[in-house]
Amino acid sequence: MKKQLLSGLIGLFAASPAFAMDLIQTYEKALSYDSGIASARASFEAQQAASDISRSKLLPQLGASADANYTDSDGPSQNVDYTTLGLGLQLTQPVFRADAWFNYDASKFQTDSARAQYHLAQQQLILDVAAAYFDVLRAQDTVTTLRATETAIQRQYDQAQERFDVGLIAITEVFEARATFDDSRSQRIAAENSLNITREQLARLTGEYTEQLENLRQNFPLNPPEPMNPELWETTALEQNWSIQAAIFDLKASEKTLKAAKAGHYPTVDFQASYGKSKIGGLDSSGTVVQQRNGTTTQGVIGFQLNVPLYSGGGIQAGVRQQRSLLTVAEESLNTVRRDVRVDTRSRFLTINNNIETASALNRTIISRRSALDATRAGYDVGTRNIVEVLDAERAYYVALRDFANARYDYVVNSLRLKQSAGTLSPQDLVELNNWLSANAPGIEALANDDTTLNSQTMSQ
Repeated sequence: MKKQLLSGLIGLFAASPAFAMDLIQTYEKALSYDSGIASARASFEAQQAASDISRSKLLPQLGASADANYTDSDGPSQNVDYTTLGLGLQLTQPVFRADAWFNYDASKFQTDSARAQYHLAQQQLILDVAAAYFDVLRAQDTVTTLRATETAIQRQYDQAQERFDVGLIAITEVFEARATFDDSRSQRIAAENSLNITREQLARLTGEYTEQLENLRQNFPLNPPEPMNPELWETTALEQNWSIQAAIFDLKASEKTLKAAKAGHYPTVDFQASYGKSKIGGLDSSGTVVQQRNGTTTQGVIGFQLNVPLYSGGGIQAGVRQQRSLLTVAEESLNTVRRDVRVDTRSRFLTINNNIETASALNRTIISRRSALDATRAGYDVGTRNIVEVLDAERAYYVALRDFANARYDYVVNSLRLKQSAGTLSPQDLVELNNWLSANAPGIEALANDDTTLNSQTMSQ
């Protein structure tokens, strides 16, 4: 009886595609296609340029000038015309500009924040790709189990119809089987639509549609987090989480910006040096202005310029108040991020352990459901069970299969989320996970057909 029950499903789950894309291939495609990571990279590069702009205001400023003029002056006492040609260089070196220094310090912290945001975007892409990848596998398993359920229920419906035709059962059992079959068909149609949606979501990251993906191997271990201590995970998260790092740098940038706003009251000192030549031509000795003669004049000037702001219409004071409020915003934002990271880290730690226990329990549930289904079908054959009980047993069995597969996918994704909270998530985690994927990996029905579904590490949880 068991072989008859499973024979139709083994082919559905054990069939392996000739070409299937793995997790690393999916991630590489997302790296070159996803707009979110490209935007984060561009924002980081833009902030680097902004920091260079702030630094330039502390460096020497050198400019060149040139002018050419023609003068024609006619009057009662003079009648002259002449040309003037001038060339000059001017050097300005800021000596004391407190606001520029503080703005430059703020820009460096803003660059560090942009770098942290870029690292966060990289981790988010890893998580998004993995979640979308396993969502497709999850949807595929759901479709497969619902198709198998529909096939099994249709078989029960056909048998009920045959028994009714020979007068062994009442018409109500046929109606029950038909109603259950129609319900399973509608669920299968909805699941197929959900599968198409998950493929669309994965294609949004990679830019292409993939029909076949490699799946988890049967012996994939569901190990507890290491270290097995939520306090240590929380400590690591508070030190390394990129969201916290970005918020810290934003706070430091706000502190420097506030100092820059206060420096608006400070005097500024610049060193200035200039050198120029001017040439006058066309002025003869008969001109009234006898002091001027044709020729070249050279002039060099070196000095310091002091500027003291006295009153700017209250703008400096208003700027200080504005930056003080923005500093408070940055402080509270950092507090919020830290609290969120604490909660997320602990929650994901607990969720992973729950996933392990759930998978272990569902593995035993599959075996129990299979035995119950075999017994119910045997009872139906001898008349001690009715069709409703058989249909319920069929559905319960396939639900256990689906839930077990989902528990494994939940474990994978939540493990990556825990590492993201701790700030340790990297492409290497995908490489290690990818080693447990295979195009020839058995499906969930094949897993259920094996009494050693989970490895010893998982079964011991």
